[in-house]
Amino acid sequence: MSGTTRPRLRPAAAVAAAAALVLTGCSSSGSSGSGDAQTGFIVGKGGAPDTAAAGHRKDAPDISGTTLEGTKVALSDYRGKVVVLNIWGSWCNPCRAEAPNLQSVWDTYKDQGVQFLGINTRDIDPANAVRFEQEKGVTFPSLYDPDGTQILKFPKGSLNPQSIPTTLVIDRDGKLAARAMRALEAEDIETMLKPVLAEQKS
Repeated sequence: MSGTTRPRLRPAAAVAAAAALVLTGCSSSGSSGSGDAQTGFIVGKGGAPDTAAAGHRKDAPDISGTTLEGTKVALSDYRGKVVVLNIWGSWCNPCRAEAPNLQSVWDTYKDQGVQFLGINTRDIDPANAVRFEQEKGVTFPSLYDPDGTQILKFPKGSLNPQSIPTTLVIDRDGKLAARAMRALEAEDIETMLKPVLAEQKS
């Protein structure tokens, strides 16, 4: 981490980010409810991922910033690939549980037009997040977003993150295709990823 500048926390933004996410107990519960045939939005039941049908998806925001390793990255850099976006914190026990599963799926699919990207949030000291990655063997990049600025860019009423951990799948056209708001097993991640990966680019 030498040679990198730590972003200064903005108290107002940090408060807003905390209010925007359901963080009690590092929430790992799934969603429940019914779908909306008009919008193509299907709300998962019993912990199943929420999905949006092709043609009914909202654009993912162009999140960007500096990774924990000090590299500049933007989501738009990966246009044309299916992106698995995971929001996590080193302080979050469910995040610790799912990290090896994310890495396992990343190892399997990284040469198949898939990119994994993390957003690390609420870690005031990035060294904690770097240590987490090292301990869990995580090799895909993560943006350092301690005050939730990038998370707040996701449009409300879409497949926006509302808890930590949250995993999103973004299609090749940069649109929000699936979301799970709990810690995931490897097979759960593949269940979200495979249908989107099978789609043809529009």
